[in-house]
Amino acid sequence: MMNFIIIGEMVARLTEEFIEQNKHVDWFKIRGFRNIVAHNYLGIDAEEVWQIISTHLPNLKEEIKKILCD
Repeated sequence: MMNFIIIGEMVARLTEEFIEQNKHVDWFKIRGFRNIVAHNYLGIDAEEVWQIISTHLPNLKEEIKKILCD
């Protein structure tokens, strides 16, 4: 769970210009999930977290690779 907080914190440090140039990534949702994890730790649904890990993180990884290679 701490890794989600770290990812969200790093997203919060992205510049508006970077976010504008990379609108295809839902930075707002990433940041929002960080807030949920950080402030509602005991209310986190393990199934939802697993869904994010198995579905969304691989996609995010690929998008970040694309951004870094451009």
